[in-house]
Amino acid sequence: MEQFAVRTTIGISELTIVLPTFNEVENIEPILQRIKAALGGMAWEVVFVDDDSQDGTASAVIQAARKYPNIRMIRRIGRRGLSSAVVEGALSSMAPFIAVMDSDMQHDETLLPEMLKELKSGGYDLVVGTRYTDGGSVLGWSKKRELISRIATRTAQVLAGIEMSDPMSGFFMITREAFEGVVRQLSGQGFKILLDIVASAKPPLRLKERSYQFRTRQYGESKLDSFVAIEYAMLLLDKIIGRFVPVRFLLFAAVGGLGLFFHMAMLFLAFKVFQWRFDISQAAAVTLAMVFNFLLNNFLTYWDMRLKGARQLIVGLLSFFAVCSLGAAANVGIANYVFTNNHSWWLAGIAGVLVGAVWNYAATSVFTWRVSR
Repeated sequence: MEQFAVRTTIGISELTIVLPTFNEVENIEPILQRIKAALGGMAWEVVFVDDDSQDGTASAVIQAARKYPNIRMIRRIGRRGLSSAVVEGALSSMAPFIAVMDSDMQHDETLLPEMLKELKSGGYDLVVGTRYTDGGSVLGWSKKRELISRIATRTAQVLAGIEMSDPMSGFFMITREAFEGVVRQLSGQGFKILLDIVASAKPPLRLKERSYQFRTRQYGESKLDSFVAIEYAMLLLDKIIGRFVPVRFLLFAAVGGLGLFFHMAMLFLAFKVFQWRFDISQAAAVTLAMVFNFLLNNFLTYWDMRLKGARQLIVGLLSFFAVCSLGAAANVGIANYVFTNNHSWWLAGIAGVLVGAVWNYAATSVFTWRVSR
């Protein structure tokens, strides 16, 4: 009760700084020291959003809270993602201004007062720290990584129609009014929350860019992996066509198309090469194709909630088999109904495929890749 009383005397902070964390135990105390030095006696708070780190990050935050009464933590179990972490952290606060930074000290916290001043002037909704204008730079990057970043930046500018030098930046500050106005349109996918915000905002946000020097990481390891490219591509597609059809459904359908080719290849191998009976060959091809579709969907379509370990994979595969068997029955039933009433075999076939695909996508999203784990 005494701790609660102390917190309520602080009041609402003017600025909330959201710091997503995943295995950042060594960075907690240093980043807090830097933020405190930059903001001084200003009314600020830090919200750590930790995705179930296994290195003691949460304990480090709890320890730091004994010295910094204006820090809080959201611990997320069973879900991950920088964008969704930022959204949850921002929504947990009541401050009129929200800053987003990485916890690894690569962003320049000394810019925070200037960014806040720009927003408080009323002329801007969003201030972005940029690496790619005069005065901005990147330290310690290889030419390959810098080239990839430049390509990703240019792709976002062209495809999403974004007029800013660094839409891939993870360092920005936004007014609460602007954030609340766009939050329901966000996809919440991947690492590029700024790109999501700017591409989703209608009308466009009033934007100011401030250059800074992107530092090298002090502790820990980069969280970027091969799936970042998938997440980035899906985010761009969602901003372009997501209003018409879910991007994940398109991936699911594409995997189904590949599964059809795989099925025919297995059928040819079993029937023509091994000369099995056709019914046995077809059954083997169907089974192998379903396993192929399950594994590829687990790797690609549901990369952010993919099943791992023998138990999860076996349970997931069995549920996938069950769902797709019902989907096949729906496919045949609808196709037969359309054919009986319209006598168009090709229209009947398409109708059956569409119904089966929609059922399989919807049902596996619920029963296969949303199982408790």
